[in-house]
Parts: sequence; structure tokens; C-alpha cells
Amino acid sequence: MHSEADTLTIGGLAKAAGVHVETIRYYQRRRLLAEPERPYGGIRRYGIAEVARLTFVKTAQRLGFSLDEIAELLRLEDGTHCQEASALAEHKLADVQEKIAGLRRIEQALGELVNACHEREGPITCPLIATLHRGRSNLDDPVS
Repeated sequence: MHSEADTLTIGGLAKAAGVHVETIRYYQRRRLLAEPERPYGGIRRYGIAEVARLTFVKTAQRLGFSLDEIAELLRLEDGTHCQEASALAEHKLADVQEKIAGLRRIEQALGELVNACHEREGPITCPLIATLHRGRSNLDDPVS
């Protein structure tokens, strides 16, 4: 076991990993991070491995992986499951590409509505407001 000088309290771990203490506790409940034993009359201590694991989790989250997906990636981290990890990443990439396509449709529809608003003159119904009142939800159709 490492000496206390080599380890961190939960607060020190949180600071080192750039997360809140409650985030660490939540990850422990989700079994993404092990909760070390509490020595009799002492406090739990964490090491560099826990900092690295938290860094892994936070980086994976920034890439869009859910906590369930991250748990699966952690299960595969022994280095012998690269193909399975790649399959998870490919699925995530497809999800991201689908979201980007959806955002592009929204961008186009909003752009058309903004242009329609700018083209209108005088006291007439605003095309944006009128479209929202009609409940138009299919962004694949051209804006009328």
C-alpha cells in the first residue's frame, strides 16, 4: 500500500481530476470507480490510478459516450478487446453523424425562416411565428 503522502483524500482526488466530490461518489455508485476500503479510524485514500480512471471517464463523456457506454469501455480496457471497443466507437460516430445531419436540417429551416422574415415588409404576419403556430415539425420539407 502507498503511504499517505502518495495518496489523496476524496477532496484531493476531485481537485486532481477536475471534478466535484459528489461526481466521484456518483461514479462509485455507478461502479465506474472503486470505493477504497476505509481503514479503521481513518479515511479512504486514492492514488494515481483513480485520477487516470476519472480522466478516462471525463474524456469519454466529452466524446459523447454515456455512462453506460463508458462502463462498457472500461470493461474492455484490458487491451484484448480493441475490435469491440472500435464497434462501440463506430456506433457512437454514427449517432454523432445523425445528430449533425439533424442540426443541419434545423439550421436550413431556421435560415429560411429568418430570410422570409427579412423579406417581409409592413404589418403582415411574421413567417416564423406563423410557421410555429401551424405546428410544422417536419424539417425535411421546404419552408413555405
